Amino acid sequence: MGKKYAEEELKFALSDTANHNVINKKATIIKDSFTATTIAETVLFEIYGKANIIKQKPYEVYHIDNYWFLKGTLPKGSLGGTFLIIMDDRNSQIIKITHGK
Repeated sequence: MGKKYAEEELKFALSDTANHNVINKKATIIKDSFTATTIAETVLFEIYGKANIIKQKPYEVYHIDNYWFLKGTLPKGSLGGTFLIIMDDRNSQIIKITHGK
């Protein structure tokens, strides 16, 4: 189908979000902490590096209203910052992403 088809489909999707779209701001598509963590790690690894994020386990993971809140932890007595990411469970939109120092 090619890039031209992809460009047309993208343009159509951006102009008419209701047509054939499961994302409707009502249905939860990130339904569990495993999925939320997988999505968050994919983004965080790219930005901050896999080794940096993995050493912040165990993560704090909370589902609050329609949002996933994930934050790294450090061993007791350690200095440094951790990541924070908040995602909408209805569309995977990242609401906030940061990393302390």
